[in-house]
Amino acid sequence: MNDDQLLRYSRHIMLDDIGIEGQERILSAHALVIGAGGLGSPVALILAAAGVGTVTLVDDDEVDLTNLQRQIAHTTERVGMDKVESARAAMLAINPGVNVRTLKQRVDGQALEHLVQCATVVLDCTDNYKTRHAINAACVHQRKPLVAGAAIRMDGQISVFDPRQDASPCYACLFSPDDEFEEVACSTMGVFAPMVSIIGSMQAAEALKLIVETAGPSLSGRLLMLDGRSMHWTEMRTARDPECPVCGASEKTTDK
Repeated sequence: MNDDQLLRYSRHIMLDDIGIEGQERILSAHALVIGAGGLGSPVALILAAAGVGTVTLVDDDEVDLTNLQRQIAHTTERVGMDKVESARAAMLAINPGVNVRTLKQRVDGQALEHLVQCATVVLDCTDNYKTRHAINAACVHQRKPLVAGAAIRMDGQISVFDPRQDASPCYACLFSPDDEFEEVACSTMGVFAPMVSIIGSMQAAEALKLIVETAGPSLSGRLLMLDGRSMHWTEMRTARDPECPVCGASEKTTDK
């Protein structure tokens, strides 16, 4: 690290759980952030501020006036701009030393597999059930840790799915891809503005912990749910499903 980096990241370096070695891991890491809206905004800003060396932002939407109530990476002046470019501008304003790559499109199939393969950690900041399962499947296949968050109305949830750990469940262990699921959206159901920043900030924290490796255990095997009305957290222990169609099938294939 140069003198500027030593000063910029000094408060991380002071932490025994991070130190110089941990900050160097952060500087060398590549985070894939899928979704640059309510959850992706705080994720992107915090990862940039923390010095994650490369951040790839993926989103196919543009900034809308209705986004500004909660999507803190965007501004009134950037209404109509691609969300990934708006978020990139905000990130570089905080830390010009971060390499921010942007991709304005929905990704799936081989394109998604390639993006996940190149990442140190993947953050699912989307609001689409099918997309969540596609991201999870790619992470299982590429053995990359996934930090998944969700927020709607006054409620939020977060967990980590780490296929590098034999006992870690994947997203499909908890939420079956075969379930009939009624999509809910902020545009029709509403969302409490701070909720996305609370969950998104926690996603960033979990991603940094996974990168550093010495800053405590991740949320793998635990699902945290927040009731924003009472500000009460509920923790549910989760286990890997040996019959899971995603990681269970992967395990059987590996065993062969």
